[in-house]
Amino acid sequence: MSRFKILNAIDLYTTGSIQKWIVLGLSLGIGIGSILYTNQLVKEIKKREDWQVNLYAKALEFIANEHETNQNALFALEEIIQANTTIPVILTNENGSPVFYKNLPKADLITNPEEREYYLIQKISEMGLKKVPIVVNLVDAKGNQYGQTLIYFEESSLLVKLRYYPYVQLSIIFVFVFIVFTVFNYSRLSEQNQIWVGMAKETAHQLATPISSLMAWSDYFKEKYLKDPYMTELDKDVKRLEIITQRFSSIGSTPKMETLNIYEQVKLSVDYLKTRISKKVTIGFKAKEYEHICLNMNSALFSWVLENLIKNAVDAMAGVGHIQISLFWFSVDKLAIDIEDKGNGISPNKMSKVFKPGFTTKNRGWGLGLTLTKRIVEDYHGGKIFIKNTALNKGTSFRIILNTNVR
Repeated sequence: MSRFKILNAIDLYTTGSIQKWIVLGLSLGIGIGSILYTNQLVKEIKKREDWQVNLYAKALEFIANEHETNQNALFALEEIIQANTTIPVILTNENGSPVFYKNLPKADLITNPEEREYYLIQKISEMGLKKVPIVVNLVDAKGNQYGQTLIYFEESSLLVKLRYYPYVQLSIIFVFVFIVFTVFNYSRLSEQNQIWVGMAKETAHQLATPISSLMAWSDYFKEKYLKDPYMTELDKDVKRLEIITQRFSSIGSTPKMETLNIYEQVKLSVDYLKTRISKKVTIGFKAKEYEHICLNMNSALFSWVLENLIKNAVDAMAGVGHIQISLFWFSVDKLAIDIEDKGNGISPNKMSKVFKPGFTTKNRGWGLGLTLTKRIVEDYHGGKIFIKNTALNKGTSFRIILNTNVR
């Protein structure tokens, strides 16, 4: 698989992120538009209900103060009063005692008169806080006022439901967007994984033939030059190439796990790299008291993790400085490995991208090292890897946490 295809896949990864934000923006636009439109409808219905209650009050006042019988007028006004089937209203006398109510289903369910009156008084207090009651003046035939009736009212249940409807709608939209994002992320990551797996297996396949040839030549030269120290190092590098091939071929498959000494595994990787990195870089390894600890792990893949982190540390220090590796107990059943350097550090705006495919601060490379490192640690070894701390021009510390029940 060519680098061009890998870079195209990474571009798709970035484009997918843009598409997600577009979907989110459209969803927010729909939700906000729905809220504004519904709020406008609520205002119009509220005006209509206020007008209806005022008409209701005038009808009551007319009926109460009508001293000459006019059957047609009374019938029309009674129709206005009866037409209110949604707006909760309570009529009280001038002393505030309820004398009539309408459209209060809860009050209808209360059979005890005292309990019902207590409920209505409480409801009157609530209504009075929301809306100013309408006063209906009662006058006699001579026009003298002899009493008052107060009409308390509140928004109808329909208006209340309509007021909260856009927020319910917005919640549904967000749930829908969340589901879409989850499915989109899953499919995108699945596609990305297929690309990485295909690339790795193709690389392993391409390396297999020349490595077999190198191994044969290595055996030939070892027999011919038994005492040559360079042949020993050459043999190590050929074996390392074989291990690398095994690593690439293992990606996408369930790796074979073994019970191995964690101290020895780290030390093997450190010792191998010491002679193959800049002579101006020193590596310290502190873990003497943990030499007996064994974990369930895959040697080839875990050494890949350490090599990636150490090589990144060397690059961050431009080939000059000190790398400190520490092995210690993180908790009762968890072991931690810290890899610290004194390099350039990582800027805050890049922290969240470090383990994502395609992220790199180098001019060369595909930005797969830390992505594969995270996958090996977390998916295959059931551990955790994260940036413990970092500071620009001061260095970075990565921490690996592995589970263990052996102590």
